[in-house]
Amino acid sequence: MTDMRVIEHGAGGAPDVMAVRTRPVPSAKPGEILIKVAAAGVNGPDLKQRRGNYPPPPGASDLMGLEVSGHVAELGTAGSGFAVGDPVCALTNGGGYAEYVSVPAGQCLPVPDGVDLIDAAGLCETFFTVWSNVWFCHDVPEDGTMLVHGGGGGIGSTAVQLGKAFGQRVFTTAGSDASRTMAARMGADQVINYRELDFVDVLAEAGGADIIVDFMGGDYTARNLKCTKMDTRIIQLAFDQGHKVEISLIPFLVKRVSLTGAALRPRPPEFKAGVAADLKDRVWPLFSAGKLQTVTQHVFAFEDVIVAHELMEEGKHSGKVLLKL
Repeated sequence: MTDMRVIEHGAGGAPDVMAVRTRPVPSAKPGEILIKVAAAGVNGPDLKQRRGNYPPPPGASDLMGLEVSGHVAELGTAGSGFAVGDPVCALTNGGGYAEYVSVPAGQCLPVPDGVDLIDAAGLCETFFTVWSNVWFCHDVPEDGTMLVHGGGGGIGSTAVQLGKAFGQRVFTTAGSDASRTMAARMGADQVINYRELDFVDVLAEAGGADIIVDFMGGDYTARNLKCTKMDTRIIQLAFDQGHKVEISLIPFLVKRVSLTGAALRPRPPEFKAGVAADLKDRVWPLFSAGKLQTVTQHVFAFEDVIVAHELMEEGKHSGKVLLKL
């Protein structure tokens, strides 16, 4: 096969700028694996890239798609631990909205035992993001308290699951009925309906949080600081409510609070490979043990990508949205 179908977004804009086009099938360069894609995850950064607000880093594909599942079609070099035909899931550097994508071998993982190949397409972006920011190279004691905002979304539900799997008492905020149901199914100890309750009051009664995972920014930042105790880590993964805030610096001195965060896509391949190896050893076995589960909500045909993006932009979904080839 020399040509493949891809989804292009041209100069960017509304969902209807996307169209299925044809491009040559890429080859696996040294250190890469060519994957015949079975499904691709649809994520927030895809929407931003389509609008023209999230350009790919230098050397990355101009196509959207940051995670896929499929089968190994070609090996760039031997020694990757994979063989042609193996089922895999992968964190891409872009290019997932295509029938084939070439990915650094270190960013590929076997599909966890007991996980459907299509569902596996929704694992890597969320698990790499949460694991790399919360657990990777960090000492996270068990029996801590964790606050996760947006526990019904893709990354939020992953944070809730991982928190419970690794011994945290997890509180999470969610608005819609579907999101609250999802967060509860993931094992949250308390799901806070932010339309009715102030999470600051709930966490104050619980004694404060050791870890806070936030996607909101804006006025949530100052409110998060009210939920802290000694040595709390606030991990900022997005800022849907705005990135410019005014806060008191006192908690950083008095309580040794740290505020951190990191975008995953610009990180070097060596870092992502380290995260992948850690996930394979410490997290992937938890799927077959029944401690983790996939959170697929919608699977759209490849050609229905416009509908998939429109659903994502409505913000009413919970769990993962996938494109199936």
